[in-house]
Amino acid sequence: MKLKSTCAVLGLAVLLGGAAVVAPKASAQDASTDTAKRKVRSKVVPEYPDLAKQMNVTGKVKIEATVAPDGHVSETKVVGGSPLLVNSALEALKKWKFEPGPKETTEVVEFTFNGQ
Repeated sequence: MKLKSTCAVLGLAVLLGGAAVVAPKASAQDASTDTAKRKVRSKVVPEYPDLAKQMNVTGKVKIEATVAPDGHVSETKVVGGSPLLVNSALEALKKWKFEPGPKETTEVVEFTFNGQ
């Protein structure tokens, strides 16, 4: 029964987001900006979700963030990544603080989940 539900969740993850399922290579997640227009003042590293750990799901999550003039993340839009990893990345990114700027900007941030 447990194997059946694990297979069902894995199938759903692959269908919804093209999840990358490989053996974990490292124990930390790395977060970096792709084409940063504004410098990051403070970052929050996402937690590796328990279900993703159990299923050895690794991969990248790419998010487009709208950053307000004062530097806080006002909106987010998922560009790609496994559904098992997306929520953790979104929660972390919403806590990031960027340098203040003259106007609202859009930043693309990519989180890499390597496993634990």
